Amino acid sequence: MFAFRPFRPRGWLVLACGVIAFLLAWLLGRRDLLTVAMFCFALLAAAYGALHLFKTGFTLKRTISPALGHVGKPLEVTLEVHGRNPGGTQSRLVEELPFSFRAAPVFSHPNPVAPRSLRSDYHYTLHPAHRGVFTVGPLRGSFGDPFGVAFLQRGMDDGDHLTIAPAAVDLPAISLTDGRGRDGTHSTRELAQARQDDVMTREYRYGDPLRRVHWPVTARQGKLMVRAEESVATPEAALFLDRRHLAFGDPGRSMERFQIAGRSTVGLPDLVTTPAFETAIVAAVSIATHLLELDYTLHILDHRGEPAFLSSASAVDPACEEFSGPHGMFDVAAGLAALELAGPADATLPAALAQKLHGGERQGPLLAVVGLLSEAEAFLLAGSSETTHAHGAYALLLCQDPAQAAPALLILRRAGWRATAMTPNTALLDAWIALDEFAATGGTLP
Repeated sequence: MFAFRPFRPRGWLVLACGVIAFLLAWLLGRRDLLTVAMFCFALLAAAYGALHLFKTGFTLKRTISPALGHVGKPLEVTLEVHGRNPGGTQSRLVEELPFSFRAAPVFSHPNPVAPRSLRSDYHYTLHPAHRGVFTVGPLRGSFGDPFGVAFLQRGMDDGDHLTIAPAAVDLPAISLTDGRGRDGTHSTRELAQARQDDVMTREYRYGDPLRRVHWPVTARQGKLMVRAEESVATPEAALFLDRRHLAFGDPGRSMERFQIAGRSTVGLPDLVTTPAFETAIVAAVSIATHLLELDYTLHILDHRGEPAFLSSASAVDPACEEFSGPHGMFDVAAGLAALELAGPADATLPAALAQKLHGGERQGPLLAVVGLLSEAEAFLLAGSSETTHAHGAYALLLCQDPAQAAPALLILRRAGWRATAMTPNTALLDAWIALDEFAATGGTLP
């Protein structure tokens, strides 16, 4: 906020001259000095009053492109200002920004787009360093009168909200998505192990290749049966994002933990988070983007088994848990922008979560991005080995020390999960590849 400062230095000098002239006129009884004093006071009053009367003459349009920003990717901001300064003077415009966006841009007004035009355009670039919902603006102007004595500072608008989503990391294909094309097509080899509703058979016809013979159906029906044309099915997957209060460290010490992780705490959005949870957010958006680009239909749940973005201030549709296509990628990124850790009441995984994850007819792999798990919570998450082996289950366990996650990893791996531990200093790409490399008995990443 600007401090109240009605006059420029010249104005204060005029005010001082007026006061001195008034005192001398009163002491010496000089009418000419009284006239000088009245003139000084009238000049200041007229100049300052004119600025206040003029203040409604400006309009502002702010355009931010793209509408949804991503950490580390620049955004272009355009300010379109309509208005004229009093007496044809120059004014100073300052765009207020959160500290994490560095220095506030300063402009000189007017900067007409054409001769005699009342429109002035200004451009600047934002470089977001943290996810969250920020306020860009307001644009504040410093105006003066033609005599250079009065001064007025005011905001031209209330600012605009800007949502910054976490940046996704490009992930390579692993066993989770191998054999599935971008249109959802399975190869013939994949169809040999496909779900029952994926496989359609017909009687053998002369010329059909033997590789398409469906031997189990042939044995049951007593005649040679082959697979029909390869089907195109929409693949599905489920992503479980843990938001428990203490699973990612103590949120009450988040600022200290950000400093330990080597991150700046200046201008951070007001989010309940920790470095480990920030790593989980990046992992979640990267995995979701990877699957949605492969045309998966993705279900995203939190630790309660509810839609993951139900409490996110930036979610497009908080109650939605199913996402697909480009719109799904946008909605997931927006929902993760302001997602926070849950309250202190959410300390453990509820039993209802297991029913949500393993109780239904799950038709695709399950991916879990979780914090520290107790042995009981690991057994709860692991579910039945039949479900795990049928569709595949993958887990990234966020922790400060990989040794802390060893008991939970052992339980998950014995249940058929491909799981690995990950710290805030671990590269996501390494952890993602490790889900294959550490499938059975592997260790953890440093």
